Amino acid sequence: MGDGSRQEGISFVIGEERAVSELISETEIGPLLAGAVRGGASRAWLALADGETLWARGETTAAVPVRFEVPLTLEGERVAATVVEGERQREGAISGLSALLNAAVQTILTNNLKRMLTTEIHTTVVNHSYDELLESNRRLTLSEGRYRELAASLERKVEERTAELKQTLARLLQQEKLAAVGQLAAGMAHEINNPLGFITSNLRSLHRYGEVLKETVTLYAETLAGLAVDVPTREGLAQHAKKAKLAFILDDLDDLISQTTTGCERIARIVADLKGFSHIDESEEVVVDINGEIERTLSVISHQLPADATVVRRYGLLPGFPCKAAELCQVFVNLLRNAVQARPSGLTLTIETRAEGGRITILISDNGPGIAPEALDRVFEPFFTTREVGQGMGMGLAVAHEVITAHGGTIEVSSPPGQGTTVAITLPLTGGTAKITPPPST
Repeated sequence: MGDGSRQEGISFVIGEERAVSELISETEIGPLLAGAVRGGASRAWLALADGETLWARGETTAAVPVRFEVPLTLEGERVAATVVEGERQREGAISGLSALLNAAVQTILTNNLKRMLTTEIHTTVVNHSYDELLESNRRLTLSEGRYRELAASLERKVEERTAELKQTLARLLQQEKLAAVGQLAAGMAHEINNPLGFITSNLRSLHRYGEVLKETVTLYAETLAGLAVDVPTREGLAQHAKKAKLAFILDDLDDLISQTTTGCERIARIVADLKGFSHIDESEEVVVDINGEIERTLSVISHQLPADATVVRRYGLLPGFPCKAAELCQVFVNLLRNAVQARPSGLTLTIETRAEGGRITILISDNGPGIAPEALDRVFEPFFTTREVGQGMGMGLAVAHEVITAHGGTIEVSSPPGQGTTVAITLPLTGGTAKITPPPST
């Protein structure tokens, strides 16, 4: 921790040079630095322009994987910087903490400077003659007006920046959840596929053994029928076969093996869909099958569908679309989940895709209660939600809007009274991409 004795001088329009330690005290910045550490950072400090640490909180780890250093300026000149260190796996959260800390310290420096300037101006005015006092008063009035405007502007900027940071943090939380799904899927695929492999292999072997067993039992029965066996023995064997339900077991054996094999295949598909949905191995743009991604997303959220839900698919012939697949899947899961939650029973979910007029169009509709007209204009606002407290962050449509517009597309929501809700997405077609055959519509 620095002793605060170093004088990093800055020349201002009025007054003497001031050191950074004269513009802000440890009692002011200490709680902010400590708050950053409590928020998840390993260490946070205020560094002077030459890199010397003025005040700090927290401990430096043996190997610091990520650091954010943001400059502090006064009158266009860098005077210091806020520095936040933390673990790389929390890079998004550390970035948000760094921005919040820097905005708060910058506000304190600016306000303290204004206070010092006002005090110096007042002292100068007192020492002047009456005529000089009038002139100084005029300049002070003008200066005060400028500083009032600056203060108002600064407050607006702080509010805007705070809102942006909240939105960014919420987006990071969404991305972290999607990344967590990907990591979970990768682990599940490894852990489940191994036992699933030998279960499937054993079922195939069991099927072959069953065929041998049925042939053997049939041969024994035919042989027994041709042997001279006394009636009591023959009847005893028949009673034993009836009591053991041997005929039923032989008939049911194939069905049991078939159903079990089908179940194993379904488990394998679910794991593959979950891993494919996360796109954990794809960080850059890839060409995706939009119809396939929608189907994969439906498979992932299928457990959320009401038992009596009807899904109507009207997939058109679409070209492949270059995008960040994980982000596009995040859009689909947000929109489909909204549609699924629109109606707990009797849900009809309609999905339509088509390519025409140089655009790809995706329509997702439900037969729920719809959205009130006064709320329809706000559905893309961050943190706006019509659900009860605790049932949603209000970021689903905001994130969808951000992702779609970033890919050059548009997204609109319509909800005629009593006719449910429809979300319409358009994306630009790209030339020279092979067309992908849609799955059968249902």
